[in-house]
Amino acid sequence: MSLLIHLTYFSRSPLVHPKIFVISYLTPLSVLARFTKNAAFCFFFLSSVHSNLRQLSSSSMAHSQVAYLIPLKADLKEEDSSPRITLSEGPNIIGRGNVSIADKRLSRKHISITVSSSGSVSLSVEGTNPVVIRCSGDGERKKVKPREEVLVSNDDLIELIPGHHFFKLVLLPAENRGSHERAAKKARKDDAHDDDVEAIRRFVPPNEKLPSTFRLLSVNGLPDWANTSCVSINDVIEGDVVAAILSNYMVDVDWLMSACPKLANISQVMVIHGEGDGRQEYIQRKKPANWSLHKPRLPISFGTHHSKAIFLVYPRGVRVVVHTANLIHVDWNNKSQGLWMQDFPWKDDDNKDPPKCCGFEGDLIDYLNVLKWPEFTASLPGRGNVKINAAFFKKFDYSNATVRLIASVPGYHTGLNLKKWGHMKLRSILQECIFDREFRRSPLVYQFSSLGSLDEKWLAEFRDSLSCGITEDKTPLGPGDPLIIWPTVEDVRCSLEGYAAGNAIPSPLKNVEKPFLRKYWAKWKADHSARSRAMPHIKTFTRYSDQKLAWFLLTSSNLSKAAWGALQKNNSQLMIRSYELGVLFLSSPIKTQVCDFSCTEDNTSTMKAKQETKDEVVKERSKLVTMTWQGDKDSPEIISLPIPYQLPPKPYSPEDVPWSWDRGYSKKDVYGQVWPR
Repeated sequence: MSLLIHLTYFSRSPLVHPKIFVISYLTPLSVLARFTKNAAFCFFFLSSVHSNLRQLSSSSMAHSQVAYLIPLKADLKEEDSSPRITLSEGPNIIGRGNVSIADKRLSRKHISITVSSSGSVSLSVEGTNPVVIRCSGDGERKKVKPREEVLVSNDDLIELIPGHHFFKLVLLPAENRGSHERAAKKARKDDAHDDDVEAIRRFVPPNEKLPSTFRLLSVNGLPDWANTSCVSINDVIEGDVVAAILSNYMVDVDWLMSACPKLANISQVMVIHGEGDGRQEYIQRKKPANWSLHKPRLPISFGTHHSKAIFLVYPRGVRVVVHTANLIHVDWNNKSQGLWMQDFPWKDDDNKDPPKCCGFEGDLIDYLNVLKWPEFTASLPGRGNVKINAAFFKKFDYSNATVRLIASVPGYHTGLNLKKWGHMKLRSILQECIFDREFRRSPLVYQFSSLGSLDEKWLAEFRDSLSCGITEDKTPLGPGDPLIIWPTVEDVRCSLEGYAAGNAIPSPLKNVEKPFLRKYWAKWKADHSARSRAMPHIKTFTRYSDQKLAWFLLTSSNLSKAAWGALQKNNSQLMIRSYELGVLFLSSPIKTQVCDFSCTEDNTSTMKAKQETKDEVVKERSKLVTMTWQGDKDSPEIISLPIPYQLPPKPYSPEDVPWSWDRGYSKKDVYGQVWPR
C-alpha cells in the first residue's frame, strides 16, 4: 500500500527558491499548504509529515527526491490551485488521486514514472487508457499505449488522458537531491499530530459505499479539488421524479426554482416548512401551481419545524435524503454542510415472504406519521393513481438501509414514546450496540450552528445519552468528556462571507458566555476539508478514538433542549419543542453482496443477480473512520466519513472568543465591514 504526501511551498519572496519546498512520498495522497514565511513552513512540515510518514519508515527504504510534476491548465500555464507531485528515486505511481477533477477514465494506478539516481526517467502506462507525451524540444506528441514504456526528459509535458490533465516534468538540480529526505527524517522524530491537509481530494467512495457514508455540499470559491465527491442540489433532485416532498425550515422559492429548474416539471411537490406567517404568505404567492405547502403543528411555544429532508418518488422506488441546509442560496453555496441519501426499491407484491419491518422503516414511518401533511395523489407508471401519505412509504423495501433515523417531534413524551424521540431515541439505540474496547471513556464531540440556553444539569443528561453502549465483555463504555466545536470571532471575521456568516450562527451573548461552558470550547479547524473559511451550518455529534469513530450523527439538531428534549417528572417525561431529523452511522455486519439499487439507473439485472445472496453476512463488521485515517480505505469493512473538522479538536486558547451574533465587532472583516452593519 503506497502513500503520498505533497507539500508545496508557494513563496511570494524572490529570495526563496520554490523547488526546495516540494516533498513527496509515493502515491496516492496529496497535501497542499501555502505559507509566506520559512518558519511557518518548517513548523507545518515537521508536524504534518510525521503522522503520514511513520507508516512508511518501517516498511520501505528512504529515497531521494529527484523530480516533480507541475500541474498545468489547458493553456499549459501552471495550475496554482493544485499541488505539485514530487517524484523520488525508483518507481512513482500517479493516478486518479493526483488530479483535481474526478475522472473515471483515470485508473488509481494510471502511470508509473521511474527515476534513476543518474537523472534518467522512464514512463510506463499501467492503466487502461493511453497517455500522451509532448516533447519539450520539438513539441512532438507521442501516444503511449497501455503496458508501453518510454523515456521522458526534463520539461516534457504529460497528458494523463489525451487532451486532459496536463503535467510538466521538472528534474531537480543534482545538488538539491536528497535534501527533502533529510527533512523527512527529521520530521519523523517530531511527535506532533496534524491533519492530512488535502484529505477531501481523496475522498472518492465507490458507488457501493455511498449509502454508508455522507457527503459535503459544494462550496463556491474553493478550488475544484476541495469539492471532490461533494454534491449540489441538482445531484440530488434528478431523474424521472414523479412526486417530491421537501422538508425544511427556510425556503426561498426564487432561488430554489433557479437552482433546480427540474422542480417545475415534477407533477406534485409538497413543501413542509417552518417559515413564519409573513414568509408563508410570500411563498404562497410565488410558488408554482404544482406546489402545496404545509406547516406542521407546533403544540409547544418557541418550537420550529427544523428538519431538513427530501423524499423523491420514482417509478423504480424512493430516494430518502437527510441533510443540513436550508433551501436558500447561502446554505447550498457558501457554508460547510452535509448530506446523506439512499435509494430504496418497491417491495415485491408477489413475494410470499416479504421483508420484515426493519429499524429504519420503523423510524421513518413513525416520523412521517407525526407530520400529518394533507395527502395528495400522484400518477405512477404501472401503478396508477396513488395517495401520497405516511402509509404510502411502507411500500418500499428498506432492508438494505445503512443508517438509523434519529428524529425529534414536539410534545410531552411518556411511556413507550419516551425513548422514541430526541436524545432518548439516541440513548435507546446506543444501549443496544457493542463497541470496540478502545471507545471506553473515549471523548465526545458536539458540533452545531446554534446554541440554546443550557445548564450543567441538562448537559450531564445529554452526555449520559451519548455515552451509552457496551463492549463485547458487557462493560459499559462509560461517560465521555465532550468538547463543543464552535467558530471564534476571528473565524467568522475571516470567513468566505465575513461577518455576514454570523447570521447563520445565531446564538446570543447570554447563551454563549456562560462561565461553565468555557471548558468545552474547541476550534472550528477544517484545513483537511478546505473548509476552515466556510462557516459550519452542518450539525454533527460523535464519539471517537483518534481517527476511528464509535458512531456518528449527521442531523438538523443544534445543541438545545428544544431540539433534543429535556427529561421532566423524575425522568418519566421528555419535553421537545421542535421537529428535527438526523441519520446515525453505526458499525454493522458486512454483507457478502448487497443490493446496489438506484432510482435513476436501470439496474434491474444487477439486482436480480445479487438478490440470491442478499441476506448472507460475514462475521466482520464495518469500521467507521475519518477521511484522515491512515489505513487501507479500499478495504470492504472500512467506511470513511468526510468529517469536515479536525479530530481531536483543538481547545480554545485564552485569546479566542466564541462568536455571538448580538455583540459588536469594530475590527473590519475581509470585506471591510464591521458588525453589526
